[in-house]
Amino acid sequence: MLMTGFNSLVSLLSLVMLVLAIVALFFSATAREDAYRAADKQTKMFWMIILGVTVAVNLLVPMLFLQIAGLVATIVFLVDVRPALKAVSGGGPRKGGSSSDGPYGPYNGGR
Repeated sequence: MLMTGFNSLVSLLSLVMLVLAIVALFFSATAREDAYRAADKQTKMFWMIILGVTVAVNLLVPMLFLQIAGLVATIVFLVDVRPALKAVSGGGPRKGGSSSDGPYGPYNGGR
């Protein structure tokens, strides 16, 4: 009975790792190539290969060590690379206001 619960926990964790890797692969595929260069990150092809291998390992080779290595790569992409890509692409967080607003209010051309 204890092994059944452990096996269901491991299979649930494997499913979560697979879903995270697929989401990261989707985000890496939809980002522009020039955004990777502008954010000073590895190339788009590099991340597509790493995350594609991670998805393949999670689907085809259920070895926990390889899955954890892929999870580390997925977390690095989601926590470090994706926010940098969003900031460079103009998809970063906005607090409202217009594009002519300065740090202390709107810039109205010295009037």
